[in-house]
Amino acid sequence: MNIIAIETSTTACAIALGLDTGEEFEVVLDDQRHHTETLTPGIRDLLERVRLAPKDLDRVVVDRGPGLYTGLRVGVATAIGLSLAASADLAAVTSLELLAHGASRRGVRGTFVSAVDGRRGELFVQTFELNDDIVLARSEPAVTTPAALVEQWARQEEVVTFGGDGVARYDAEFRRLTFATLLNQSIPPPLEALVLGATRPSSETITPLYLREADAIANFSTRERPS
Repeated sequence: MNIIAIETSTTACAIALGLDTGEEFEVVLDDQRHHTETLTPGIRDLLERVRLAPKDLDRVVVDRGPGLYTGLRVGVATAIGLSLAASADLAAVTSLELLAHGASRRGVRGTFVSAVDGRRGELFVQTFELNDDIVLARSEPAVTTPAALVEQWARQEEVVTFGGDGVARYDAEFRRLTFATLLNQSIPPPLEALVLGATRPSSETITPLYLREADAIANFSTRERPS
């Protein structure tokens, strides 16, 4: 099965391609929030590189979030359009589970917390249990602040590993937890999306997992609120 995975939930724009020959390719197209400008040309160039036409794709997998609002919209819209044009199946994964599965592949075991930078001083987080043969979600995706997350785990005093671009951004906060390990993991790995997406049920459409309203809506509401 030929599968392409689209990753736009963070500041980075990345894609991965898995071929029915067993070959896999992963490309980070940009890391400065230029999703709109780089995603479609990047997909075109990667397909041309392996001499594959869009119609040769069997499945399109997209990270539906949580993450940056504009990036998610670009990624999901592109995935839907590509799946329709290629008559390919469409499937979704989340940024938080990709981080957890990526950590597991790198040998992390035990409690793992995915933390995606949500801007506005917030994080999108989810807790997982990583065992030798399975990744289990221990909580639902949620929005929190770095201070609240650190305080929560400080009270629990549980050995834990944190990963995601939110960890890198708030490194000083997380380093207060002396029993925690910080994993250098800035992008939800699109190669993991190939694996997870291959077995996910296909869907005609995908809804982004925003977890909160867009920045523009929030800013407008703030300006309009009476003093």
